[in-house]
Amino acid sequence: MLEADPSNTMVMFGLAKEYEKLGRHEDVIRVLEDYLSKTDDEGNAYGTLAAAYEKIGNREKAIETYRKGIDVSMAHGHPSMANEYKMTLDLDFGE
Repeated sequence: MLEADPSNTMVMFGLAKEYEKLGRHEDVIRVLEDYLSKTDDEGNAYGTLAAAYEKIGNREKAIETYRKGIDVSMAHGHPSMANEYKMTLDLDFGE
């Protein structure tokens, strides 16, 4: 499906979630970075992307991505998502 329409962001996000289930973290990162360059996500992709960065050991990029996710989710009216990301930063990263 993505081959037929490489700019289909809904398919891109779904593919990233499938990669996440398979533990293919670098593929999650590749797909979501491309996805975020093409669409205005409301916050969910940032949490998935940050977790993938954390799993490959890139803590700095994970922290940066969670922080961006907080800003984006608040801007889109999702304070509970922003709070979840803040708690993850506090508990898992000592922020």
